[in-house]
Amino acid sequence: MTILPLRLSGEVAQALAEGAAVVALESTIITHGMPYPQNLETARRVEAEVRAAGAVPATIAVIAGEIRVGLEEDTLEALAQARGVAKLSRADLAACLATGGTGATTVAATMICAARAGIAVFATGGIGGVHKGAEESFDISADLQELAQTPVTVVAAGAKAILDLPKTLEVLETLGVPVIAVGQDAFPAFWSRDSGLPAPLRMDAPAQIAAAQRMRGALGLPGGQLVANPIPEPDEIAAETLAPLIAQAQAEAEAQGIAGKAVTPFLLQRLFELTDGRTLNSNIALVLNNARLGARIAAALADQSRVG
Repeated sequence: MTILPLRLSGEVAQALAEGAAVVALESTIITHGMPYPQNLETARRVEAEVRAAGAVPATIAVIAGEIRVGLEEDTLEALAQARGVAKLSRADLAACLATGGTGATTVAATMICAARAGIAVFATGGIGGVHKGAEESFDISADLQELAQTPVTVVAAGAKAILDLPKTLEVLETLGVPVIAVGQDAFPAFWSRDSGLPAPLRMDAPAQIAAAQRMRGALGLPGGQLVANPIPEPDEIAAETLAPLIAQAQAEAEAQGIAGKAVTPFLLQRLFELTDGRTLNSNIALVLNNARLGARIAAALADQSRVG
């Protein structure tokens, strides 16, 4: 029988053993999201926000063929400066582990690793979804299927605005994934608070979201929940401002023949350039905001589990 190469940091292991609140964090924001040292500074800030809100952060990555849940400071710094790190999703996570590779976890891979470690809440920036033109390219993120299969509540600022958001919501509905907006009725669009689409559900209290997750478990339903947490108002970029820039970036990607996994990083980089860096600043703000909410949901889950 193959043993899963899973190593928890001392802090994370102790928190889980004591039934304390723990929040999983992905590592692609470190390796593929921004340059050094800004990536390291942001990772530290996100972990600090989780701690300040009453939970233990568990940044997840694959290091030399081992799932690391909770990165020590030296490991975090080494990952922030590493080059050629694989970007891991459901399809390639096992292969990376089996071959002793190193990789950063996307939403899907982080969910898988968090669930195996016993962590029920994960805070990220935005999920992947259905790409525009998917009716021809079939380009649909593995994140959506993962939400339908893996019992982890994912706190995100909606789906990335470069995606086909109506189709993304349709697929999530088909897969039976609860999509819960926080503090508003509209589904947020990553850098923008309002996508123009209604969210299927709304819950404003972390305790409600935690109770809904526990009830799904009691019903025996597979999968997790998507908690759509809008970016703070001072940090948002209006959807009408971004729409023509997204269209321009997508036209450039098509003209250059960019496809598959290369599309998202290309679009994000072009939007960073076209907005003079505003998208990156907003991205950092929304990740910090999601970390705070994720910690509050994890704390509520821990409290409810103690009560029974």
